Amino acid sequence: MDYGRPVEFGYFLTPDADYPEVLRRAQLCDALGMDFLGVQDHPYQRRFLDTWTLLSSLAPQTSRIRLLPDVINLPLRPPAVLAKAAASLDIISGGRLELGLGAGAFWEGIGAMGGPVRAPGEAVDALEEAIQVLRLLWSGERGLRFEGQHYQLNGAHSGPLPAHPLGVWVGAYGPRMLELTGRLGDGWVPSSSYAKPARLGKMQQRIDDAALQAGRDPASIRRAYNVMGQIGGTAGEPFHGPPQQWVDELTGLALEAGMDTFIIGLPEPPGQQIEQFMAEIAPLVRENVEAQRQ
Repeated sequence: MDYGRPVEFGYFLTPDADYPEVLRRAQLCDALGMDFLGVQDHPYQRRFLDTWTLLSSLAPQTSRIRLLPDVINLPLRPPAVLAKAAASLDIISGGRLELGLGAGAFWEGIGAMGGPVRAPGEAVDALEEAIQVLRLLWSGERGLRFEGQHYQLNGAHSGPLPAHPLGVWVGAYGPRMLELTGRLGDGWVPSSSYAKPARLGKMQQRIDDAALQAGRDPASIRRAYNVMGQIGGTAGEPFHGPPQQWVDELTGLALEAGMDTFIIGLPEPPGQQIEQFMAEIAPLVRENVEAQRQ
């Protein structure tokens, strides 16, 4: 299973409240040529900075790396306002934003902050409505109306337009979420902690089947993978081992499991692991994938 997309790499940046260190790591990733900076969104975590505020701060202090909320906690981010925030940050960053979006998790924390506590089916329905609202508010149209069970628009005017066609990358694991990704998503962004490598093939197939039923080309959907691991450590454990093990594993995931983007979570503070990854692993994965595709 290989969709033929170029392989890209990013860093999974934890939004700790130590802002100078977070900024250092973000700028290091930018300087090393990483493609993405992924930032999780858990507003109820007392030790975390607000993800949207952090990304807005990092945008003018980086130059080329693309920004990915990984993924936005929808129940605490109303989609109409989220659409405005995303378009604004895309403009501020010069078109460097993609929007990772999740249906919600850690419902106790969401409820503690006054957000809606949704059953699994309700959460999927709300996410589908939210995607429709986002795209309406990126359309440039006026007098927008939408009547959903969870979200409404009552004559809203869209704008400003994003600087580029914003993608919605869905954090999906269950059958209905995967099918929604195939029907409506621009990308899929699971994490290795919840979607083990052995499960990816069947999950990809569900996305592809839904895409085909909706008249979409499955290859048009980005496939990003949040990979949590460590360079070194106990060899043999997935994503824990020497550089060559990482090269082999990521090459296999690209060519056999269809993943095209790897957002790497490494021990923090990372020491030299970011530099080692970009020097010893990322180039060889790209070379291997390109060579085996020929």
